[in-house]
Amino acid sequence: MSKTPIELKPVAGFCIKSTILQPGVLLPTKPSQPQAQNVLEAPSAPVPIPAGFKVFVNIAWDPNVPPPPEGSEEAIQQAMQGEDVDERNPEGWYVPVVVSDGRQDKDKAGKPSLVFDCIYNASVKSRTLTDPEFKLFIVELALQRIEAQTSLVLSRQIGTPNIASKGKLSPRTVFVPSFLVGESSGPTVTAGSASTKKPLIQEVTPAAASSIKPKGILKGASAATNTPPVLNANKTVQSRPTWTWTKEGSQIQIRVAVPGLPRSLIEQATLDIEARRFIVQIPDRPVLDVNLGLSDAEIVATAASKTSASLHEEAESEPNNTLTLKRQRDLDVDSATAEWRVAEGVLVISA
Repeated sequence: MSKTPIELKPVAGFCIKSTILQPGVLLPTKPSQPQAQNVLEAPSAPVPIPAGFKVFVNIAWDPNVPPPPEGSEEAIQQAMQGEDVDERNPEGWYVPVVVSDGRQDKDKAGKPSLVFDCIYNASVKSRTLTDPEFKLFIVELALQRIEAQTSLVLSRQIGTPNIASKGKLSPRTVFVPSFLVGESSGPTVTAGSASTKKPLIQEVTPAAASSIKPKGILKGASAATNTPPVLNANKTVQSRPTWTWTKEGSQIQIRVAVPGLPRSLIEQATLDIEARRFIVQIPDRPVLDVNLGLSDAEIVATAASKTSASLHEEAESEPNNTLTLKRQRDLDVDSATAEWRVAEGVLVISA
């Protein structure tokens, strides 16, 4: 994907603080990685981050950050609820954000902490000041993007220190997808009444995933479970199935590639599906379990392939597939269908 450099001089908006929920590692910035950088403060070597480590997030504004596209209030509300967020959908609505690398700092007690800058277009500011739900949406979006970029897991129990920013917001050059820069300046996000819907800031853990038993579409001799099948020691361990998704009209279509699968195993395969999860089990193959109920960071950390997690990347690989599908509507369990296309070695799921 082509990227375009833009010059930023961010203006501080407000600051929040969170903590790390699980031990992790802050990786040094790759020299070839085109993103906001502060070379003097960014780590030059991996830094172990323990659970409970304090994180400050500066929410800032700059007119040069690409603005949200034109959108109706209905589209904005759908985005705030995480429904059908797709930056390539001309009818969708989204909020671009520039996320800096994490830099090391200290809190006012002198203890080590991390600081991230999340910079939005200046037009976003006005609604943030008047719509509490929209402000929560902006905060949640910042936390999700930090998690996706770093694989750290952040608590949603946040604080609001009485400062505009933690540390100085320095000018910087960043690279953004060219298709965003080429769009119009976009509207100022209008203020709406505070919503009474479910709060956007909440703790998301593996246990928060739906406990409803998945609906089985393809059933073999026994119902599928979350336990991987035991492989015969005399058989070669096969690779995990790969998958992609597309949107065909109002239908979400998921294609699971399992090349060279004999018909005898196809007859024993099972597919279980629920609103935020699908599980494909094939004898003597690793289970494909895609859980859209996990946080972004957990999706990145547990992905079969450790690719860079960015919603702007075009590569059809995990965890990008899971992250982008997560931002679509729930899977339609009641009308879901599935079929094996044996010649192509593909299972096609429509939901």
